Amino acid sequence: MKRLINFTPAKIWRIGLALLPFAVILLLYISASDARLAENPQDKLLPSFSQMGDAIQRLAFEPSKRSGDYLFWQDTLSSLRRLGLGMLIAASLGMLFGLMTGALPVLNASFAPLLTVVSLVPPMALLPVLFIVFGLGEVSKVALIAIGVTPFIARDIQKRTLEIPREQLVKAQTLGANSGQIILRVLIPQLMPRLIDAVRLSLGSAWLFLIAAEAIASTDGLGYRVFLVRRYLSMDVILPYVAWITLLAFVIDYALTRLSRYAFPWHAQQEGKS
Repeated sequence: MKRLINFTPAKIWRIGLALLPFAVILLLYISASDARLAENPQDKLLPSFSQMGDAIQRLAFEPSKRSGDYLFWQDTLSSLRRLGLGMLIAASLGMLFGLMTGALPVLNASFAPLLTVVSLVPPMALLPVLFIVFGLGEVSKVALIAIGVTPFIARDIQKRTLEIPREQLVKAQTLGANSGQIILRVLIPQLMPRLIDAVRLSLGSAWLFLIAAEAIASTDGLGYRVFLVRRYLSMDVILPYVAWITLLAFVIDYALTRLSRYAFPWHAQQEGKS
């Protein structure tokens, strides 16, 4: 008798099993929406797919009467610009701090405890401070993402740096490498795929900080639009926007995964073996 723990489904079954939960959720939503709309055609809690399609049609393919912009795409571009800039700063600073505190014992002794304390500060608690210091413009939103994500990336890179076998560093020094050459030739090449992994893992938090900042002080963006229409109970706009944000997050994560596999195939093989 074959035990369930040893059963590995074939590829076609894995695809089917992966799609099954989504199909069940979709069917449950359609059933609940039809039931509520049959009882009350003006119900806004569970809009039909046709209602959501009409709402996105207006936002994505009809220019705004006030600004002339296509709001859906304007919101998307604004949010992606803020997210991209914030994550770029966070990845750069996180790599720098994590590498330095992981590679140089004197900096580890001086700044590792501070990095740990900073990582425990709730970034959302700093949002009013950022608004006071930087104002309500783009800088405060990007700063929140950078401040919120940098400590996580820095601590992860620090840990990965310390995990690199000491034998590699000793061998490089035996061949005459100085500290700078060891960092550039030995550590950084091995840490780059780990940096991509850290960015992927921190994207969820970055989206959270972005949506929160846009909801509080912004004139465009995906988070701004969701919180703007909530006062009208416009679930036909909110649900598609939430689905769109989820899709964007998935696409970015997938793109980073493919980039890591293409640029660092040895890392993918190493992770597969482990």
